[in-house]
Amino acid sequence: MSEIVREGYQEIAGAFDEWKGRIIDDPRQEWRIDLERRLPDGARVLELGCGSGEDARALAQRFRVTGVDISSAQLALAHGVDVIEADFTQLELPDASYDAVVSFYALNHVPREQLPPLLSRIARWLAPGGWFMAAFGVGDTEAWVGDWLDTTMFFSSWPRETNSRIVAEAGLSIVRDEVVRFREPEGEVEFQWILARA
Repeated sequence: MSEIVREGYQEIAGAFDEWKGRIIDDPRQEWRIDLERRLPDGARVLELGCGSGEDARALAQRFRVTGVDISSAQLALAHGVDVIEADFTQLELPDASYDAVVSFYALNHVPREQLPPLLSRIARWLAPGGWFMAAFGVGDTEAWVGDWLDTTMFFSSWPRETNSRIVAEAGLSIVRDEVVRFREPEGEVEFQWILARA
């Protein structure tokens, strides 16, 4: 499924940013600012699925940020950001190497059975007291492949209760856990935002 995601974003890299700019009431900035307030200057931050680097650039004003994305076309737009081109579900990093790990709307591209082991690795990557923040899909969707923004894309997600449980089972203590509704260009959507601490 990672190849579907990679090829999809290779095709729509520029168009995706234009589409994203038409989202109404996206909560990502509010949640990002909440995280920023909890981190000291110079904190090491890893963003999984950084795309063109919009959030990474904002975070890099105070922190040492590394972005990871599977699409070279997306990363080509991530000017001014340290990046790794990789499938983050296969990424191996040293234990306690980051003070925060974040993911804005990328985890719903991960096959849902891969989320628990990924969350366990994230927990290991975090220094003691480090922060994890991410948006999760909330549909009970094992695997969906179809047309999305004029390309083929893959989505997968667990219901809210399962998301909360697998984050806790990874050894992360949940501080905030909210389902937020907002409007994408095609209509209303819901995502579950979780902020947790190692």
